[in-house]
Amino acid sequence: MAFWSSLEGLSWICEGEVEFGSFCIQRTIIDFINVVFLCVFYLSLLVSSIRKHHSSVSNRRDRVSVVASICCALVSIAYFSNGLWNFVAKSEGFNNLSCLVQIVRGFIWTTLAISLLVKRSKWIIILISLWWISFSLLVSALNIEILSRTKSIQIFDVVPLPINLLLLFCAFSNFSNFASQLTEDKSLSEPLLGEKAEKNQTALGRAGFLSKLTFSWINPLLSLGYSKPLVLEDIPSLVPEDEANLAYQKFANVWDSLVRENSNKSGNLVFQAITKVYWKENIVIAICALLRTIAVVVLPLLLYAFVNYSNRSEENLHEGLSIVGCLVITKAVESLSQRHCYFDSRRSGMRMRSALMVAVYHKQLKLSSFGRRRHSTGEIVNYIAVDAYRMGEFPWWFHSTWSLSLQLFLSIAVLFGVVGLGALPGLVPLFICGLLNVPFAKILQKCQSEFMVAQDERLRATSEILNSMKIIKLQSWEEKFKNLIESRRDREFKWLSESQLRKAYGTVVYWMSPTLISSVIFLGCALIGSAPLNASTIFTVLASLRSMGEPVRMIPEALSVMIQVKVSFDRINAVLLDDELKNDDVKRISLQNSDRSVNIQEGNFSWDPELPIPTLRHVNLEVKWGQKIAVCGSVGAGKSSLLFAILGEIPKTSGSVDVYGSIAYVSQTSWIQSGSIRDNVLYGKPMDKERYDKAIKACALDKDINSFDHGDLTEIGQRGLNMSGGQKQRIQLARAVYNDADIYLLDDPFSAVDAHTAATLFNDCVMAALERKTVILVTHQVEFLPAVDKILVLDGGQVIQSGSYQELLKAGTAFEELVNAHRDAITVLDPANNEGQEGTAKIDKDQMVTAEEPNGTSVVKENSQGEISAKGLPGVQLTEEEEKEIGDVGWKPFLDYLLISKGSLLLGLGLLAQAGFVALQAGSTYWLAYAIQFPKINNGILIGVYSGIATTSAVFVYFRSFYAALLGLKASKAFFSGFTNSIFKAPMLFFDSTPVGRILTRASSDLSVLDFDIPFAIIFVAAAGVELIAIIGIMTFVTWQVLIVAILAMVAVKYIQDYYIATARELIRINGTTKAPVMNYTAETSLGVITIRAFNMVDRFFQNYLKLVDTDAILFFHSNAVMEWLVLRIEAIQNFTLFTAAFLLVLIPKGYVAPGLVGLSLSYAFSLTGTQVFVSRWYCYLANYIISVERIKQFMHIPPEPPAIVEDKRPPSSWPFKGRIELQELQIRYRPNAPLVLKGITCTFSEGTRVGVVGRTGSGKTTLISALFRLVEPASGTILIDGLDICSMGLKDLRMKLSIIPQEPTLFRGSVRTNLDPLGLYSDDEIWKALEKCQLKVTISSLPNKLDSSVSDEGENWSAGQRQLFCLGRVLLKRNRILVLDEATASIDSATDAILQRIIRQEFAGCTVITVAHRVPTVIDSDMVMVLSFGKLLEYDEPSKLMETNSSFSKLVAEYWSSCRKNSYQNLNSYQ
Repeated sequence: MAFWSSLEGLSWICEGEVEFGSFCIQRTIIDFINVVFLCVFYLSLLVSSIRKHHSSVSNRRDRVSVVASICCALVSIAYFSNGLWNFVAKSEGFNNLSCLVQIVRGFIWTTLAISLLVKRSKWIIILISLWWISFSLLVSALNIEILSRTKSIQIFDVVPLPINLLLLFCAFSNFSNFASQLTEDKSLSEPLLGEKAEKNQTALGRAGFLSKLTFSWINPLLSLGYSKPLVLEDIPSLVPEDEANLAYQKFANVWDSLVRENSNKSGNLVFQAITKVYWKENIVIAICALLRTIAVVVLPLLLYAFVNYSNRSEENLHEGLSIVGCLVITKAVESLSQRHCYFDSRRSGMRMRSALMVAVYHKQLKLSSFGRRRHSTGEIVNYIAVDAYRMGEFPWWFHSTWSLSLQLFLSIAVLFGVVGLGALPGLVPLFICGLLNVPFAKILQKCQSEFMVAQDERLRATSEILNSMKIIKLQSWEEKFKNLIESRRDREFKWLSESQLRKAYGTVVYWMSPTLISSVIFLGCALIGSAPLNASTIFTVLASLRSMGEPVRMIPEALSVMIQVKVSFDRINAVLLDDELKNDDVKRISLQNSDRSVNIQEGNFSWDPELPIPTLRHVNLEVKWGQKIAVCGSVGAGKSSLLFAILGEIPKTSGSVDVYGSIAYVSQTSWIQSGSIRDNVLYGKPMDKERYDKAIKACALDKDINSFDHGDLTEIGQRGLNMSGGQKQRIQLARAVYNDADIYLLDDPFSAVDAHTAATLFNDCVMAALERKTVILVTHQVEFLPAVDKILVLDGGQVIQSGSYQELLKAGTAFEELVNAHRDAITVLDPANNEGQEGTAKIDKDQMVTAEEPNGTSVVKENSQGEISAKGLPGVQLTEEEEKEIGDVGWKPFLDYLLISKGSLLLGLGLLAQAGFVALQAGSTYWLAYAIQFPKINNGILIGVYSGIATTSAVFVYFRSFYAALLGLKASKAFFSGFTNSIFKAPMLFFDSTPVGRILTRASSDLSVLDFDIPFAIIFVAAAGVELIAIIGIMTFVTWQVLIVAILAMVAVKYIQDYYIATARELIRINGTTKAPVMNYTAETSLGVITIRAFNMVDRFFQNYLKLVDTDAILFFHSNAVMEWLVLRIEAIQNFTLFTAAFLLVLIPKGYVAPGLVGLSLSYAFSLTGTQVFVSRWYCYLANYIISVERIKQFMHIPPEPPAIVEDKRPPSSWPFKGRIELQELQIRYRPNAPLVLKGITCTFSEGTRVGVVGRTGSGKTTLISALFRLVEPASGTILIDGLDICSMGLKDLRMKLSIIPQEPTLFRGSVRTNLDPLGLYSDDEIWKALEKCQLKVTISSLPNKLDSSVSDEGENWSAGQRQLFCLGRVLLKRNRILVLDEATASIDSATDAILQRIIRQEFAGCTVITVAHRVPTVIDSDMVMVLSFGKLLEYDEPSKLMETNSSFSKLVAEYWSSCRKNSYQNLNSYQ
């Protein structure tokens, strides 16, 4: 009763009205609520000012609040003015208190204006936000009710409507800011370490609800990208929940529990783990996908309602506006849900991708030797680059699969709802078209999988060839390997062309199916009579079929992708479950007070547990703290395996291994990281200048570093390409010394350096710098053995002798053979061999004194210049920053694409075909709209003409796709051919300064974009552009006023598109440079994983990898975000065009437009947004894809090396007749303006002589060989071979006539036969003879497959010494007049070296042999010796004559002799 009495009290304001339905009563209640809020607001302000309490809640007066406040103030002025006017002008009507109500409302609006600006506490913020929400919603609801019931509304009620929206926006903004402020408050207690990173974190983390809804949080990045070309540093970092570390931790926790629970490891555990981690966030994505599906299915029903509305004779504006309102809501839901479904699914995919990339990388750090054999470096890179990367799109495809299937079934339900049983016959062609898609999808999938296999083969071969390009050029095998790559590509191209041309048929099926199905449905309606064939039926059917088109087209593709994803899951599952290194194989014990360093008891170790005989057997070894142990033996004896046993790298079958303290390891094949020399030496440790300088000096790197223009900050190319073998080995050694470990395992560290440097390294590094450390040294240098505490002699995997030098000499046998071989070698050094022992001793003594003098007068020491590293260039780092275009390059790359592929005609034909297709499609639907107006036209003619026109259009659409496929294939062929030719013709300097990953990225991902994406992107943009013009044309034809809005919308879309592209283009370009480092780092880690584990650096490498993955993910994340930002805005703009068209059709008087034309206009208008988004999306994709054209084109114009054959300058086939080489004033520099590396060398190598080339590391020895093979062209001077200038002839003619055994032995994946004879020129008999001569026959004949025995990637299954013997086998087959040995026997023991030298002397008796060597015995029996220093020729004479004088060569011999003679010669004598 009290309530009713209070309501009656209000009736005096409304002139006695007490009905709840009365607008006045409702308005008065709203006013009352507002007055309550107003009073509470002022009371709160008063209380807070008395308490002087100010919360820390942010009070930023953003522009929206200020605008809203101004608007509220203007409305309040209007109310005050109106109230005062009523008071003055109509005072007799004062009884209804209307002017008082107006003034109260004015006061309410004034308070609202104040509340938007005033400083407020957190409680006031909640209060006023609630007020703004209730005010806006209540007032808006009342106004909508007034409008719907009275069909009119007062001006005072219309004006506040947009202000209500602003108030709502401000309220939601306040709540989101309040929530983010609370989050910030919580994080205040956290450490400030992440503060710097936090500042540049992506705005998504602190974005409000509306900002997230509309993707406005990305605005600052877009604004920055529009103002300047973006660089990597401009891109904000990811929020913590998107980072790789968290993604991996979540995955790893679930993975570990699954592996524990599932002991038999059945099922795909990776898929199970991913599902467990990400199912919750994917439920939210699924809800978005469901909303979008429902919205899409509802649209044909709205069209049905529209056409029915226009069919009615009476006008009902309320109903028309309701339909428009429903359309607005439906399109808004569709747009927002689809955008967030797309973005969130890719975001979830990015987390999955990061987790799996990191999981695979982490696994490779733990893989056992067995596991590493099963998963090569290339395969591990593939797991990350292909399989894990595929996960980025997996959730999107997953949600597309089920939501599109649902869309298909719901659309069928709509058809049945509209046309009843008439839709039943339509299911038959729908089912047939669906079934046709299945074999078609299978064929495409087969083509795709075959293409992938062929692509993998090509990329593996490409990677191997790029890594071995130096040996390929030296041997002139470019043509052979280029043909190999091209044959792989031909196979790849076969499957590519098959899949691309088949897609043309798929397009016909896709576009024909709606015509076929609709014709059958219309026929069904006509025959069964379930629905009249009027405008509403016809255009609803067409609209429903259009919404079914996407599922019919996408579902087979989605299923195909899901199959690929399953394959990827299986591959990743296989690697993650593979064999790991057993940590218990080696027991690590802290050093503390133990006097032992290594203790092995009855150790048996085997690389392959299935082999009956272990690799190492019955090893018993005890190493005391501080001992120096040498390990020696012949090639393949198991020396390196012993070190691996201590490291725990070789599986232990029995026994125990105890290691006391930390380990530093120097591998036989040097492993250098991309980065500076300093980075490689520090290896993640903090810089200690004193210790660093000592390490550099002990490893004889100081001179090299001083000679580099950038000092120790000189960048080292990938895998140390720009460093000599000796420099790489010494950098490795310095890394170990600086590491300050307890135990040092050195695997033949002196093989790549000259005798003097080896002696320096042994004395200064091993014996001095590591004096208080335990050192286990594998070496072939017998001269160092007397200085060590203990020697182990290995043979056939067993320690056959151990003891001190003296003990072993007395014991004899195996050790005796090694020493005898060494003694035979150094006896040759004796220049006075025939003058009796005294003379020898005298000369030796003199030379020893010279060598040992601290201020020795060595020419090298006197020379004031620093040694120039072969490729250390001033001012320019060797590995250059990757080149990329900046800013808008306009149409140039697109024109390049057409010009290089010569595809302009094909593009023109494709556009004509598309124009014909669109015209016929529009004609067929216009016929329906036109013909239904005439009752005389029967259903048969109606359906027949429609079917005929639409079917004809299929021919045009086929030709459109066919020409697009041809254009793509032509371009792929042209670009691949140009790229491959350019790479194989590139000079060696290009490969020295370009990381392999950079070339491989272009050969893989960029070429894939050219193969698959660009041709269809071009034709899609053109096709959808033509369609867009047709849609606007049809809408304008029905309601011309739409044209004004459409033109404005197109202008707005173009502006937004350009605004977006400025940022997106740079994001894609930067992304092109962030993926390669991830792959390079993976490959680098795989190659050096033993070193990484030995140094206990697994965590550091893991952390670095996380950063690289995050850097790559940042680009993926922001690229997707800006794309959704763009599409959302384009949809909003074009939806406005659609709403305008719909609104106009409602307002147009009845009968003015035929219902058929209403249906035609709206059925096309409904597809306007989708078509515009399609055009914009593919236009932007094309702008991004075309960057791949830029990138490949960069490498199509590398300045080539001289031609392979110069026709008019070809040497005679029997050339060289004698093998005489003349160097005349030869000067070499590696680049223009770089310093000279060889400085005017003049000398003659007579025919048939053996010339030894010696000199310190970096003196120019390798450069001289490079000049002889023209890997680098002379700056001036000439090289004549038998009177012919080698620079005048073709490179192939020159290199085929020269033989070389290079410094770094290179083997290719394949068989023994293909490695010895890549060109297939020799018979098996000839190959066996060569193998016998190079000491490999016994090894290879014992293998089951003999000459067809496998050689793995880079010959990893053969020891370094055996790889060198393979190279010797190659030259024995070629039998050229000129042979070059570049440190050829560095990796083999003295005994084998002596045998090989003898073979070379026998086999190349009449040939000119040039030997570059670090071992003095290797060159001492040469006919002539050439001494180089700092690029100058110091001496060139017979060794005996040089030994008689105080020459540089005699000093080099003396240095070598002193290190041997001091230690071993007296022991040899005592042994004798």
